[in-house]
Amino acid sequence: MTLTRRLFTVLLAGSAALGLVATATHAEDKPLTKLTFIQEWPVPDGFWVPWILGGDKGFYAQEGIELDIVTPPTVADTTKFLGTGRAQVAFTTVMDVIFAREQQAPVTAIARYGRGNNWGVLSPEGQKLAVPELKGKTIGIYNDAWTTAQLTMMLADGGLTMADVKTVAAADDTVPLLLQKRVDAITGITNAEMTGMSVLGGQKAEFLPAAEHGVPNTPIFMLAANDDWLKANPEIAKAFLRATRKSIDYAIAHPDEGLAAFAARYSKAYDPKFIDQQWKDTIPLFGEQGPDMMVMNDADWVQLLAALKKFDVVKAPLEPSAYYTNAYVAP
Repeated sequence: MTLTRRLFTVLLAGSAALGLVATATHAEDKPLTKLTFIQEWPVPDGFWVPWILGGDKGFYAQEGIELDIVTPPTVADTTKFLGTGRAQVAFTTVMDVIFAREQQAPVTAIARYGRGNNWGVLSPEGQKLAVPELKGKTIGIYNDAWTTAQLTMMLADGGLTMADVKTVAAADDTVPLLLQKRVDAITGITNAEMTGMSVLGGQKAEFLPAAEHGVPNTPIFMLAANDDWLKANPEIAKAFLRATRKSIDYAIAHPDEGLAAFAARYSKAYDPKFIDQQWKDTIPLFGEQGPDMMVMNDADWVQLLAALKKFDVVKAPLEPSAYYTNAYVAP
C-alpha cells in the first residue's frame, strides 16, 4: 500500500542512505544494542517526530538501544529491508504487512500507530459530499490496490460502483489535482492530504470518512519487526516498544520540542509549516493515552481481512495471528 508524504517536503539528496542514530548515553554505560529502524517513506515526515525526539531525550538509550533511523530508497523497500533482515524494526502500513506476509516474508506487526482508519474522500471547503453524491464526480486517487478497494467499499455503501465515478491517478500527490480544479474530490488521510490542503491550499478540506461508510476502521500505520529477530531478541523488542511509547507520550505533551528536534535533524530538508501541522493533525489519532494505545485487537484484523477477501485484494487471507502480535507491547 502506497501512502505518499507529498511534495511538501523537499527531497533529500542521497536520502536513501540517510541514517540518524540516537546518541544519548546509556545511564549505566553499558554497550547499546543497535537497532536499524526503517521508515515508510524516503523523505522525512512528521510521523517520525516521536522517535526523533525520544532519541534526543535518551529514551532508547535508557532501554539499552542505539536507534538508527533509516529512510528507504523507495516506498517499496521498507518491507524488503525488514524481510531480509537489513532492518530489525520498521514504521510501515497495515497493508504492507499483509502484502509482505502474502509473499511469505518474515514480517509481523508488533504495535499500532493510531487507533483507526483516517482515510477518506476530501473535497474543497464548503463543498461537503455524501457518498451518493459522488456519482458522476471525478476523483483523484493513488494507483494502488488498497485505495481502489477502500473507494469501492465506500461507493458500495451508497449504492454505487466504480463505474459511477471517473478516477484520475496521481503520480505522487492528489492535493494539486484538487487545488487546480482538475478533479471534484480526492482520496487521502487527515494527516497528509488534509494537512496539505490546509498548508498549501489555505483551506480546510471537507472530509468524508471511509470508516463511517463501509470501510474497516483498522489503523493504517504499524510498527513491525523481522520474525527471526523477534524470536531471538524478545526483550529488546519489548524495550524498543517501551521507549517508543514513552517517546509518543512525550512528543504529544511537548509538540514544540518535538518539532525543534525534527528541525535540528533535517534542517532545510522539509517544509516546517507542513511538518508542524502534520504532527498537530497526527496527535488526535492516538486517542486517549491509556495502556492500550499501541495494543492491536483481533476484531480490527478480522474485519479488515474479510473485506480484503470480499473485494479480491487478497485471495486467501490467513488468520489475524499470522499478521500481528501483542506479545511485545505492554497492555
